Amino acid sequence: MDWNNIYQSRIVTAHDAVRAIKSGDRIFLTGNVSVPQKVLSALVEYAPNLEDVEVCQALTIGPADYVKPEMEGHLRVNTLFISNNVRKAVQDGRADFTPVLLSEFPLLFKRGHLPLDVAIIHVSLPDEHGFCSLGVEVGLTKTPAESAKVIIAEVNQQMPRTLGDSFIHVSRLDHIIPVDYPIVEVPAGEDHNSDVVEQIAGFVADLIPDGATMQMGIGAIPNSVLKYLHHKKNLGVHTELFSDGVIDLVNAGVITNSRKSLHPGKIIAGFMLGTRHLYEWADDNPLIEMHRTEYVNDPFVIAQNERMVAINSAIEVDLTGQVCADSIGPKLYSGVGGQLDFIYGASRSNGGVPVIALPSTAALKDGKLVSRIVAMLKQGAGVVTSRNHVRYIVTEYGVADLYGKTIRQRARQLIKIAHPDFRADLESQASKLHYL
Repeated sequence: MDWNNIYQSRIVTAHDAVRAIKSGDRIFLTGNVSVPQKVLSALVEYAPNLEDVEVCQALTIGPADYVKPEMEGHLRVNTLFISNNVRKAVQDGRADFTPVLLSEFPLLFKRGHLPLDVAIIHVSLPDEHGFCSLGVEVGLTKTPAESAKVIIAEVNQQMPRTLGDSFIHVSRLDHIIPVDYPIVEVPAGEDHNSDVVEQIAGFVADLIPDGATMQMGIGAIPNSVLKYLHHKKNLGVHTELFSDGVIDLVNAGVITNSRKSLHPGKIIAGFMLGTRHLYEWADDNPLIEMHRTEYVNDPFVIAQNERMVAINSAIEVDLTGQVCADSIGPKLYSGVGGQLDFIYGASRSNGGVPVIALPSTAALKDGKLVSRIVAMLKQGAGVVTSRNHVRYIVTEYGVADLYGKTIRQRARQLIKIAHPDFRADLESQASKLHYL
């Protein structure tokens, strides 16, 4: 049968498509800015007819009616990274959290640890051969989609056609819902503590050598670093995600990818978060290759890039170098994401630069400042990057290089980059702990 006939024969409404979901099913929901809005809305409407449906996801951006209290007993989210739209549900016990390295997220489905009944995905229009692109979210979606028994797909006229390992044939799509709405935009925005962010970004930029291959995590600091790289030469990109900031560096001839030892000449990524300008730029752009996250985030793949730079953030760092980035004490906040994948990969890279960057303080609700360089992590805090993996810690007060350093040396370096108001107390606590 001609692929176009297959396509036409499988077109249904969103309300009809969700009827393929049965009580007790486990479904995968594609995320980031690629959340399928029409199908998700139809699922919420249909949910009272269902019982005990598990919704597996990573980060999702947009409304989250599917985790409202009235969904209890019908839909229950199992998120493998806690985004702010599901955080309260997780913290209240109405949704589940499964800790996992991002590099292993798709493998939970592929290897049958979390068998999938249905995958809900979001793709571009088919090309002349009947292949749809997964567009802005490839890395976390392609393998789960291939692992599901049934695929429900929104086919969006406004989804960019990204290249690489990003395609799925219409014959694999069981239920097709044609849609036409803009992909969600995530502007970089202004950080309320922008002066601090700019100072940190400047220190991080100084660590990046010419010819480096970069990974940029989520947040204001990684975005700001890009602004300080215009004097660099022949940078490359291998990252789980990228945003609008790379466009200017490509146009300026700074990002050429020419010195990459793996995939030279190409930006390699799993997904993107940005504005319409980014999505239009990425559409059918041969500079960009999107790949599965189990490949992009594999530390042993990452390490093949010489001068690999990994830039990630943290909630707090203790004086031995332990990095907490997923919880505030025992209160679950986000997840490991790709931090350890890239920190470890960069540390194994020839000339690699693994960086954890964070402001020296945080403001509590009452306005009181607390130090994010601490003698000990809060009770119950999760260690995302261990003291054995850490290298550079950067605050607005400078850079601490912890690699190969004793606990005594680490404590001294970290106290130097803590906020001055907290240094004396940190020294006192370090002495009591026999670090100094």
